[in-house]
Amino acid sequence: MLRYLLFRILQVIPVLLGTTFLIYFLVFAMPGDPILAMFGDRTPDPAIVARLKAEYHLDQPFIVQYLLYLKGVLVGDFGTSFSGVPVADTLARTFPVTITLAAMAIVIELTLAISIGLVSGLRKGKLFDNVNLIIGLLFMSIPIFVIAFIAQFGLGFKLGWFRTTVGTGAPIQDMLLPAIVLGFSLYATSMRLTRASVIDTLNQDFVRTAYAKGLSRGRVIPVHVLRNSLIPTITNSATNFGVLMVGATVTEGIFNVPGVGNALFQAILKGDNSLVVSFVTVMVLVYLGVNLVVDLLYAVLDPRIRYA
Repeated sequence: MLRYLLFRILQVIPVLLGTTFLIYFLVFAMPGDPILAMFGDRTPDPAIVARLKAEYHLDQPFIVQYLLYLKGVLVGDFGTSFSGVPVADTLARTFPVTITLAAMAIVIELTLAISIGLVSGLRKGKLFDNVNLIIGLLFMSIPIFVIAFIAQFGLGFKLGWFRTTVGTGAPIQDMLLPAIVLGFSLYATSMRLTRASVIDTLNQDFVRTAYAKGLSRGRVIPVHVLRNSLIPTITNSATNFGVLMVGATVTEGIFNVPGVGNALFQAILKGDNSLVVSFVTVMVLVYLGVNLVVDLLYAVLDPRIRYA
């Protein structure tokens, strides 16, 4: 296990270097001068422009800029945004919000997917199974912004069950509605994966052997069927967590969530290259960490999997 863990950690290094280099190149290859963009329609003093470019190392060749950025990342210094705010402060303010929202959405997704997928798999072809397949297909077909607006209008404005906007410093319960929207938008795929995996597992020899040994259905279903059916669902949820970390921009915008999506969108509009690259770097690290944890969970979920 330790050897496997060290090998996976070493794999992070080339992935991180390749990702940051590609993002850094794409961001800084964009047309326009970010320093001039800071002044809007005004014409800045050339001396001020030269000083700012030197301060942000924009007067250096691209490869020098990238190496200086990597040096800063290694010591925990992500630099300063073009607005003069340390990037680390922006990361510390926005990432906990988005991680909390993503975790709440994943819990909702897994709760719905595992419970409904298990029952649908056990009752294949019955009314419950057919109805849930239709509902799942419906949620897969509707864009997330439509689900968000319906939930905001119906559950927020009309019924008053939830706050319709989050805002800075809002308590965690105010993020429940956007978390429900994200969870419902993702659960359908995980539910179908769970259902298909349960149906496949029910036909395995070890399940028939368990029944032949006299084990009760209440023992076989949770221990032998469900446990061995969760790997596709957990893998998909790990991918969804990464998607939520990066792609919750629309939902955060609709519910005014002060998270990564909003901050990243504003940084792109302003051409704040250092902020964009730093956000992507941390996202890559979080995504790689989540996938490593999921890989290690495989051995817990399926006893047949062992890491030498």
